[in-house]
Amino acid sequence: MLKLKVTELNRLSVTEYKESKKLPLVVVLDNVRSLYNVGSVFRTSDAFRVEAIYLCGITARPPHVEIHKTALGAEDSVDWRYFEHTEEAVEVLKQSGYILCAVEQVSGSIMLNEWLPEKGKRYAVVFGNEVKGVLQQVVDNCNVCLEIPQYGTKHSLNVSVSAGIVLWDMFTKLD
Repeated sequence: MLKLKVTELNRLSVTEYKESKKLPLVVVLDNVRSLYNVGSVFRTSDAFRVEAIYLCGITARPPHVEIHKTALGAEDSVDWRYFEHTEEAVEVLKQSGYILCAVEQVSGSIMLNEWLPEKGKRYAVVFGNEVKGVLQQVVDNCNVCLEIPQYGTKHSLNVSVSAGIVLWDMFTKLD
């Protein structure tokens, strides 16, 4: 096996990406404080061609050098919007027909590996702050809460790791 060169990866240009068919999915970041996490979510969102990222509250927005360090230009390819309050973003998405999914540990959550989204529907996944998670008032306005199964002594994952797991899962189920 030979490692492929960057020129052999058939990467899309930013223009081609913008014109390409997207996964019917919006990512919502609810007060994510780490700019590196924000950049990582941009990069993962680019990889799976999500429609957009909604940056809410204290979540930083491009252009920013620390976001760029992990996004590596994905902040230019993935569409994004900023909302002062996550509840506003959730309401806009609901009014547009999206099914809202908080990624959070709550009573009545559905394990990600057991959840089957309906093809043809549009979804938004909400990821929360690194310490406090998704705000309770945001959870209250979501249609479903998804939980990533965890079997060790820790029952938390870094928000960018959670996003990678959930976006991959959504991609495999919706594409």
